Amino acid sequence: MSVSALSPSFPMRLLAVVAALVLTITAAPARANGSITPFVGKYTGSAEVVSADGSRAPRDMSVTISANKKGFTVEWTSTTHRPDGSFKSKSYAIDFLPTERNGLFSAGMRRNVFGHAVQLDPMKGEPFVWGRIHDDTMTMFSLFVDENGDYEIQQFDRTLAEGGLDLKFIVTRNGVEQRSVETFLKRQ
Repeated sequence: MSVSALSPSFPMRLLAVVAALVLTITAAPARANGSITPFVGKYTGSAEVVSADGSRAPRDMSVTISANKKGFTVEWTSTTHRPDGSFKSKSYAIDFLPTERNGLFSAGMRRNVFGHAVQLDPMKGEPFVWGRIHDDTMTMFSLFVDENGDYEIQQFDRTLAEGGLDLKFIVTRNGVEQRSVETFLKRQ
């Protein structure tokens, strides 16, 4: 059976399908495949943080992701707007170092006696932080263990999107979601 025997419009429909596939593939954000390179840049955005009780708080956010000698650095600032018109800003910076496991990174948050960046100790009330890059998402996790043994996990998912990053942030305490936010951070 020849192609023309299928339908007189078959070649045109086939061409349209191929064109749509090409446009979809070229418009999609780059896959990271464990690499920091597609994430490097400065991003800003705003969102409402939703608490477990349903209350909402407006927040401005910025993040800078940069490569360094051994891995990469993530620096971010979160500014909360209060009902009285005041605001509170918190800024953080964490260096991430590659591990022997592809796409997994340890956080070098302090220096040991030999000058090497090392993880903090969650049994001392310090955050245990690690990261991963899987497909087009960079995820940072922070684990806190309090004096009673209760735990809190913060998860930042930053997914490559056209023109920036989709951010999803969740705070879970003892398995119960406490706060969350989803927003788009525009590449500057």
